[in-house]
Amino acid sequence: MNVQLIKPASLLLTCLLMLVPALASANTLERVRTSNTVNLGFIPDFAPFSSNEGDKVSGYAIDLCLKVADKIKAELGLPSLKVHYQPVNITEQTSAVSSGKVDILCTPTPATLERSKTVSFSVPVYTAGLSVVVRDDAPEALLNVLNGKVAHDGPTWRATVNRGIANETFAVTAGGVTEAWIHEQIRLLGVIATVVTVKDNDQGIKQVAEGKADAFFSERMLLDNHIVKDYPQGNLRLLDRIFEYAPVSMMINRDDDNFRLLVDTTLSEMYRSGAIEQAYDKYLRGASDSDKKLFKIYALP
Repeated sequence: MNVQLIKPASLLLTCLLMLVPALASANTLERVRTSNTVNLGFIPDFAPFSSNEGDKVSGYAIDLCLKVADKIKAELGLPSLKVHYQPVNITEQTSAVSSGKVDILCTPTPATLERSKTVSFSVPVYTAGLSVVVRDDAPEALLNVLNGKVAHDGPTWRATVNRGIANETFAVTAGGVTEAWIHEQIRLLGVIATVVTVKDNDQGIKQVAEGKADAFFSERMLLDNHIVKDYPQGNLRLLDRIFEYAPVSMMINRDDDNFRLLVDTTLSEMYRSGAIEQAYDKYLRGASDSDKKLFKIYALP
């Protein structure tokens, strides 16, 4: 057997070259400095958080990301820093961040253990509330169950729930935390119902409007925005009940503590200065007292 020995210097060089891609992907700020460009990822048609009309990108999350860009300008001394908006779809949002396609995903997303295997998350920027939209002519039995207007124990409760939601069709966005949540609720209740997945909120609400689904579950602010904008005739109803709350954050590279520190510093300063409240007033119809209490929790000292 003919074995070639590798000299120590060559071995060291080989190891260093193998590390270059990993180091490059983890050093967001250095990449931004070299290219003089920050890539802001966003999900289109996600108003009021992120949306685009023609070449104009706007929304609550976009304003927050622009503050991050301003912080980068100041920290790196890049007054002419270019901001590049990169649209991504829901199914590719995690890979867009982990691959370096975008430096930060502005559209807020719930942090999960599965996602945390490949990306990291900023401090929360919003508290999402899971709600549901139905048609105005929805059966009373379904409305009672969805509104929680049934007893919570005993055989009467289970029979009422079954009458209300058995054989109904519920729509959710594919691949999101809501899909897993509704399957678990149906399992716990022991009822037979159909769950269909859609690509986005627009399609989900349309399914309900056209009678192809009985209810669509999604984030309350997104639902409200779509109904007001696209269904002014008033044949859809957003129920008051919020089933679950979840803090949502911006996705960033998993192995880049320096960039995460810059992002968290920017957001924490916005919480303390009142800039977050201004963004809420502009896009989210103002901050409630509960929101303001959470601002103090979300901001890092």
